[in-house]
Amino acid sequence: MALLTTLPNCLRVTCLAALALLSVPAWSMDLLQAYQAALQQDAIIRAARAAAEVGDERVEQAKALRYPNVAFSAARSRNDLSNTQRNAAGRALTVDENYTSHNATLTLRQPVYRKALSVGLEQAHQMRAEVGAQLDRELQNLGVRVTDAYLQLLLAQDQLALVRAQKATTTTQLDAARKLLVAGSGTRTDIDEAQARLDMAVAQELETRQQLDYARRQLETLINQPVHGLSPLDEAKFSAWAPEQRSVQDWLALAEDNSPEIRQQKARLDVARLEIEKARSGHLPTLDAVAQWTRSGSENVTTPSSSYTNRVIGLQLNVPLFAGGYVSSTVRQAVAEQVQASEQLEAARRDLSLRIHTEFRGVSEGRLRIHALEQAARSATQLVVSSRRSFEGGSRTLVDILNAEQQKELALRDLARARYVYLVSCVRLQALAGGDKDGSIAAVNALLKRP
Repeated sequence: MALLTTLPNCLRVTCLAALALLSVPAWSMDLLQAYQAALQQDAIIRAARAAAEVGDERVEQAKALRYPNVAFSAARSRNDLSNTQRNAAGRALTVDENYTSHNATLTLRQPVYRKALSVGLEQAHQMRAEVGAQLDRELQNLGVRVTDAYLQLLLAQDQLALVRAQKATTTTQLDAARKLLVAGSGTRTDIDEAQARLDMAVAQELETRQQLDYARRQLETLINQPVHGLSPLDEAKFSAWAPEQRSVQDWLALAEDNSPEIRQQKARLDVARLEIEKARSGHLPTLDAVAQWTRSGSENVTTPSSSYTNRVIGLQLNVPLFAGGYVSSTVRQAVAEQVQASEQLEAARRDLSLRIHTEFRGVSEGRLRIHALEQAARSATQLVVSSRRSFEGGSRTLVDILNAEQQKELALRDLARARYVYLVSCVRLQALAGGDKDGSIAAVNALLKRP
């Protein structure tokens, strides 16, 4: 600070500002910020968006086939003509002639009736609906993946803190056991027990660090940027929060109408149904309106110097008669694909129903489990206090304290995991039913501590 007083005012202000920035704690990312970053950086979402753009262009291509088609062609050729004719005397006379011929044709064709084009346009719309539902599904899944990765990282941090606290407590107990042994009131068994617990705590710390590194890497992969700090869960807000209450039948009905998975399978079934119509249209005639203008010169070998202009307008009818059974085969194939799509839709409904039931149980019973674990944690904490007092009174051993500490750690670890699993189940249930993904993530984000 004495050095700062000797600097010019402008430089002094700059240095103070730099020191102030260094004193600010590391920036913490909350769940909503992580989700917004993942929306821009996740490769799966970018691929789904590209697929939606492909669907848009497929619709435009189907529309273009129904519009007039205008084509222009031109040619210019060098001709070497040998003309042999017999004269009045019956002799063959050959005349060689070199000349240039040319032609230009402008054709306009407007489909009047083509069943396959109309069906193809409707099919393109259904394909666009399918990839749109796929995009919505990936967005829902992204919310679940980001929430799960975020909470997994918080859980890993909590577990590391618990292991370190257990390690510190065990170290203290080991020192106490050694002192008691020196004083003549302890046993070697207490030292060995404490040492074994300490060695186990060291191993658990190494394992937890690996889990923490993996969880951090998992979140960083989703958002494509380093994660320096997270906003932790506010236990007071969490205790006062309750998610939307619905029956499992209500969730199933909501999923039938809004689930991206169901919408995707329904669109795929519609595409298969329209494919049958398109295949059957191979038996139907087609009708086009055609207008053509042709300008040519020196294309007639009998009169090479002639030129002509031809203008044509009319209707062109094509009637399919026989194609070797190709059309019938494509119809049978399309019918089989429709059956396949129908069964896939039914399988998706059953699988979705099973997952909704699972997540519903996770939400409805998760809160009860959390309450039970909170009571277990309080009881374990009280057990530690009682064991220490009893140890001081001579009715408990050091092993009893170590067992109580371990029981407390397990209860706190299970409680933390139950809280995070409960929150992920809430988000996943909303995603499966096609609910408001942004709203569910915002609700969980509101339970985090503000930096």
